[in-house]
Formats: sequence, structure tokens, C-alpha cells
Amino acid sequence: MIPLSLLDLSPISAGNNAGASLRNSLDLAQHAERWGFHRYWLAEHHGMAGIASAATAVLIAHIAAGTSTLRVGAGGIMLPNHAPLIIAEQFGTLEALHPGRIDLGVGRAPGTDPATSRALRRNSTVQVGQFPQDVAELIGYFKTDNQSSQVRAIPGEGLNVPVWILGSSLFGAQLAARLGLPYAFASHFAPGQLMDAIKVYREQFKPSAALAKPYVMLGISVFAADSDAEAELLASSWQQTFVNLYKGTPSQLPPPTANYMSSLSPMEQAMLNDVLACTLVGTADSIHQQITDFVDQTGADELMITSQIYDHQARLHSYEIVANTLMAANR
Repeated sequence: MIPLSLLDLSPISAGNNAGASLRNSLDLAQHAERWGFHRYWLAEHHGMAGIASAATAVLIAHIAAGTSTLRVGAGGIMLPNHAPLIIAEQFGTLEALHPGRIDLGVGRAPGTDPATSRALRRNSTVQVGQFPQDVAELIGYFKTDNQSSQVRAIPGEGLNVPVWILGSSLFGAQLAARLGLPYAFASHFAPGQLMDAIKVYREQFKPSAALAKPYVMLGISVFAADSDAEAELLASSWQQTFVNLYKGTPSQLPPPTANYMSSLSPMEQAMLNDVLACTLVGTADSIHQQITDFVDQTGADELMITSQIYDHQARLHSYEIVANTLMAANR
């Protein structure tokens, strides 16, 4: 089985607060390390009532300090929100504190609404357009031969912080291929161009000092439980979240609702079927088969699994089912 990793949005469940979510994230990371997950990534979002990972580098430091072998990183940092030098310093500091364990995935979306994007002090329209230049600048700060530059990242310079390109379209695939970087596709919520993006990335890939051959990690949502009915119920929280976003009313992660899909309009059902096409729901045997089929179809080199489940214990159990059914072969 290929490596399995974990994406955590540090969800704020309805009735809870960010502090509880951040403590749950550390607890999940510690379990994930024991279960054999390869990486634990956190995503930058701003102004989202249901997501507590806005200060992504701070949370990565918290998770890395509470674990010992797990690779910890960003999936991702939204580069248009930041000066590349700041990110190089932040992740250089993380790598200096936790050598050999830090990953840096970068994306070009702002991870928020236009008003909040403006409040982040960057002109999002202009900065998105210069994303390739920002990526190149960021990588340059980590190089050993940057010592003669007038602008240097200390810590950061000379440190091995793997940079990944994140994406949900052909743009990211082309950029990752041109720069010879690993590529992570957000198929867990934007699967529309999945197969085309993989094809473009692999066909256009140019070997680099960072990577000799293409490496693709794909995101999937997994809702695993002891029965199909329970798994379907758990998935309804994530379904409600997307419908709320679709309506322009983002919310905290709602409690599960029985028979939720049947309560939706045909348009809402079609929207969910599209955006959640890479969502796997079921018991251990079913999840094992679904993941095996997904890997066979895509040729993924690694999977990053996210499980946005309302109850923390149920979320732990979902990941544990994945670990027990899919990682046994690796041991």
C-alpha cells in the first residue's frame, strides 16, 4: 500500500470553540503517529467559522512539538497572503526546531473571502498572478548559495524544507511539473480536473534537484464506521458544510443529520455529488476496496485523507479503521 497521510482543518464543531479544536488536533496527530500515518498537514483558511487553523505555522509548531516522528506541514500555505521571505523564515524556524520533519505545501488561492483577503494586507488579484515568481523566490531563500544575497532567510537558508505545489486545476500541475516539485491535488473537494491534472503533471515533469521523477499526492475524504448507516450519518456533517458554503452561509461543523441527502433539492444533490466525488463512505472492508480502486485508477504515489467528522471520538475511530485496514500490509 502507498503511504497514507492526514489533512486536518482543525474543525470547530457546532457548540465548541477554537481551543477545543486545537487540542483535538494535537490528540489526533498523536494517534496518527502511533497508527503509522506518514504526514500530518494543516491548511490555511481565514475568517471561517468552522476552521481553527488560520495561524497555520503556529499550529504546525504545536503539533510538531507534541509528536516525534510524524512529518508535519502545511497543506497549504496560501502564498498570495504572505511575503515569501516571511514564509521562509517561519518554516526555516520550524525545520530548525524539528529537523527532517517539516513540509511546506503552497497554493495560490487566498483561502478566504475578498474582504478578508484585503484585510490580510496583500492585493490578492495582483499576487495570485505572480504566484510562480513568489514560489521561485521562496525556494531561493532555502538555498545554501543564497548567502551572498542582500535578502536572506535566517533561519531557513540551507535547510531542507520540501516545497510542494498544491492545486485543483491544470495551472498547479503545470507549475509543479516545470519546477520539478511534488504535486498535491485537492481532489477531496475539487475533483473535476483530477485525471487531466495528473496527466499534465506527469507528461510535463522536468527532473530537478528537489525531485527526480513525478510524485503525486491526492486528497480524499473518508468517513469510516462500524456500519454503513453510521458512516453515512457521519458524512452528513461534511455535506451540510458544503451546502452552507454553497448558500453563502458558512458555519461551524454541524452535527450529523439522518437522511440528509434526501432532504436536499436536486440542484444541491448534484452540487454535492460533483464536489464530493472523491469521498469514500462505509465500513472497513468497503473503505479498503474503495481506496484500492482509487489508487488503481489514478496511480497516486500517496494519499492524504481528511475526515471532517463532528464528534472527535468518531473522527479518531474513522482514521483508526483506515489505519487498521490499509496499513497492516505495510507493517
